[in-house]
Amino acid sequence: MSNPTASPPNIEATNVSSFKALDWLDRFLALWILLAIIIGILLGNFVPSTGPALERVKFFRVSIPIAIGLLIMMYPILCKVQYETLHLAFSHKQLCIQLGFSILLNWIVAPLFVLELAWAFLPDQSGLRKGLVLVGLARCIAMVLIWTGIADGDNEYCAILVAVNSILQIVLYAPLAILFIKIISRSDSNITLSYSTVATSVAALLGIPLGAAVLTRWILRRTVSKEWSEMEFLKRVAPWSLISLLYSILVLFASQGRQVVHQIVSVVRVSAPLIVYFAVIFSITLLITHKLGFGHKLSVTHSFPAASNNFELAIAIVVATYGANSDQALAATVGPLMEVPVLLGLVYAVRSFAHRRGWE
Repeated sequence: MSNPTASPPNIEATNVSSFKALDWLDRFLALWILLAIIIGILLGNFVPSTGPALERVKFFRVSIPIAIGLLIMMYPILCKVQYETLHLAFSHKQLCIQLGFSILLNWIVAPLFVLELAWAFLPDQSGLRKGLVLVGLARCIAMVLIWTGIADGDNEYCAILVAVNSILQIVLYAPLAILFIKIISRSDSNITLSYSTVATSVAALLGIPLGAAVLTRWILRRTVSKEWSEMEFLKRVAPWSLISLLYSILVLFASQGRQVVHQIVSVVRVSAPLIVYFAVIFSITLLITHKLGFGHKLSVTHSFPAASNNFELAIAIVVATYGANSDQALAATVGPLMEVPVLLGLVYAVRSFAHRRGWE
């Protein structure tokens, strides 16, 4: 039993020591992301040839420079998953319940909330509204791994959620897009989404790093040792994720920055519902999971995927369907402009909350 006269823990000292324990890349991540956004927007506006050059060559309808960043970003995190024992995890009832809860949040609650926000904030802007709805349907399979990792979430469970969301995305994105845009919203547009475009894009963006991660673990465990692969190798490749995140942000804003700056009114109008969406979905998910007693790691791991989106895929889909200069493409482009700073702020906020409350 604890001593009632004992001094309370020095919360400020704990936060400082935790901050100092981070490496320089993690410690000043907010600064690096801000610089990447600024440099990208400056390149896109003052070097007009940057955007067309980056979009000229594509890999499964995604700009090759952006695709490279996404593939490398996901690889180190996917290497952490113990695929050799993963089948045992699915035999546990608790994991199935967790996955069911996540699927409910990601594929029903979050998309419907985005749909409501799109109509509430953009009733007179059909193109922007459609772009926002398509963003809401694209569940995150890349950056969410970064946010969960630096927020002290469960990386291995997050990788399982990413794999599940990716499979569901291949199956559900096109049918749900038709349901949300043509049936619920009663759009009379003759432009339809291609199921093959969605399926191949998701399969490539997830399948390549996933296959590489599985192969890497198999080779290292047999040629070196399990201990070295779990400790030394993962430690050496870990910085690749954050470096690739910064690279991807810079390239994304360089390719779309000119469009963002020259349509600032539309950018502001799309930004408002996005900020509400990120904040509300994240906060509600965190509150519910906290009340259910999930613990810090699981709560964080549920909250970030629920409040994150696969903007890279959304941009690829709307560009392929409506064109690079459409309102739909602009709405999708505004997504990362809002998501990156908002979710980064939520990362630091939830870390601070956990330290102050002693939330394990």
